[in-house]
Amino acid sequence: MTDANGTHAANGSANGVNPEKDLGAANLPGRRGEGGEEIRVQRGMFGADNGGDTSGYGGLVRSIRLPGAATRPYGGWFDEVADELEGALEEQGLVPENAIEKTVVDRGELTFHIEREYLLAVAQTLRDDPALRFELCTGVSGVHYPGDKGRELHAVYHLRSITHNRLIRLEVSAPDADPHIPSLVSVYPTNDWHERETYDFFGLVFDGHPALTRIMMPDDWQGHPQRKDYPLGGIPVEYKGAQIPAPDQRRSYS
Repeated sequence: MTDANGTHAANGSANGVNPEKDLGAANLPGRRGEGGEEIRVQRGMFGADNGGDTSGYGGLVRSIRLPGAATRPYGGWFDEVADELEGALEEQGLVPENAIEKTVVDRGELTFHIEREYLLAVAQTLRDDPALRFELCTGVSGVHYPGDKGRELHAVYHLRSITHNRLIRLEVSAPDADPHIPSLVSVYPTNDWHERETYDFFGLVFDGHPALTRIMMPDDWQGHPQRKDYPLGGIPVEYKGAQIPAPDQRRSYS
C-alpha cells in the first residue's frame, strides 16, 4: 500500500499477517502464572512416567500447579462480593478467616476455597444475603489431585446470581482418608443428582444427602472410575482369546 507521496506503508500483509483477523496473543487462552502451589511434575509423553516417549526427546517435563491466593484489591465486583460475604459471616458470629481458606482470582474468575465444616453456612449466606443473592447452584464437579497431599479430593460448586448477573465458585477439599463433605441439597435442592454423580465417580461422601447412591455405575461396581488412581484394565478380545494390557503394563520404548 502506498500513501499520497508514493511511500510504501508497512502493514501486516507484508509479512503474511492479516491485522484484521490475526490478533496474536488476543486469540490465545489465558495462561497460568508460575506462582501458586506445585502438586505434581509430569514427565514423558501424555504424562506417562514409565516411558512411552517415542519421539526421542526426553525433556518433556511439565509442572502442575494450583493457583495461589490473590491479594487485594481483586478488581471489579470481586471485592464487593468478598466484603459482603465476610461481613455477613461476622454477623452470624463466624470468623471469616476460619471459614474461607483462601480467595483465588485466576483467569478472570473468582473462587472461594472453603473449609468443609463451614460449607453449609457459607452457601446459605451466599444464597440468602440480599447483597449477594447467588440463587442458583449449577452443579458440583469432583476433581482428584493425588499430589495434593492431605487434600486429594476436591469438590467445586458453580454459583450463579441471577439478580446481580454474577458467577463465582466454591471449592472444598478433603483427604483420601476422610472423603466427607456436607451435602448442599438442603440449600440447593438441584444438587441432588450432581452430588450422587460426584460420589459415584470420585468417592466423595456428601453427608446429609437424602439418598446417596450410585447414579451412573451399577450398584455393585467396585471403585470410582474418574479418580486418577483407578486401574485401567485391559479389554477382552474374545475372537483372539487375548487381552489388551493396561497402559502401565505395556512395553516401554524408551
